[in-house]
Amino acid sequence: MKASCSDESVERVLNFLEKHGLSGHPSRGVERTVIGVLGGVGPWGAPGSIGGINPTVEESLESMPEVESVLRVSKPYKLASREFHPIDTVVEVPTPCVDGGIVQIGGEAIVMMAGPCTVESEKQLMTTAEAVRKAGAVVLRGGAFKPSTSPYGFRGLGEEGLKLLAKARDEFGMSIITEVMTPSDVEMVCEYADILQIGTRNMQNYMLLDEVGRTRKPAVLKRGMSATIEEWLLAAEYILSQGNPNVILCERGVRTFEKATRNTMDISAIPLIKRLSHLPIISDPSQGTGRRDLVGPMSLASLAAGTDALLIEVHPNPDEALKDGAQSLTIEQFRELMPQAHAISKAIGRYFVTR
Repeated sequence: MKASCSDESVERVLNFLEKHGLSGHPSRGVERTVIGVLGGVGPWGAPGSIGGINPTVEESLESMPEVESVLRVSKPYKLASREFHPIDTVVEVPTPCVDGGIVQIGGEAIVMMAGPCTVESEKQLMTTAEAVRKAGAVVLRGGAFKPSTSPYGFRGLGEEGLKLLAKARDEFGMSIITEVMTPSDVEMVCEYADILQIGTRNMQNYMLLDEVGRTRKPAVLKRGMSATIEEWLLAAEYILSQGNPNVILCERGVRTFEKATRNTMDISAIPLIKRLSHLPIISDPSQGTGRRDLVGPMSLASLAAGTDALLIEVHPNPDEALKDGAQSLTIEQFRELMPQAHAISKAIGRYFVTR
């Protein structure tokens, strides 16, 4: 749209699109408004294509006085594309422990998310939550439902774990991020969590993505263990297309031939995503490496690469953890990491939200 266009002009274009079976998604920036147009499948302007823009509609749009230009989005992911939405998306999360009661993910600040991989007990969770909060974390991670490679592994406390997370939020004022694994659990998890996490195994669980997309709840979408960047962004498209704009991508390593680490942490994905998409991207160096001694270096590398948040596993006694103890930092190790993380953030002109 032209820089001088009014809200009424935008509404006129949206109405025009609707009459032609198309869906308009306005993105309002400081200087310019861009309207992304979505239709059905089919070649551009092909006869019989469902909702596809044809040359007549394109020419009609270009002739409108408030329209500056009409351009095709070349990427298969439309709503997630920076072509479609040139302004960075900032996701707001209610967080009582910080000034203003809101944490922004995707803005200038960096957010620390930390906590146990799995909620095991009230004592374990509260001890960890208190420690990471004092060290500077403002979002508490903790799994109430856990996928397990073996059916005999610990699979979480379920709703009881969610209740413990809610209790920790009440006591320490931190936001809660926890995984949702099935479409039928989305409504229940939304009652307790501030951020829904979609794990690597569910990145292409399209029914789950659709259900999360029908909420307005912030959602962290982890990269699939063998997913390409395009497949990852197309998974985000499922959530966005259902009306939920609050999508946060999470790089957590991919499976390669290398056996020295659990996964291969793809640091290059962070700046690449920022070029391709407007969505915030965060980093999980715990899952990304599977090794406690590598979590610190990969955290600092992620910060230098431009991550908007870190998602780190911390446990009071990792050697006795029921899940993923080998990749969990001790409380003392987490405390030691924070000053280094602050130094890197300052060096790149950013800062951590701590209060």
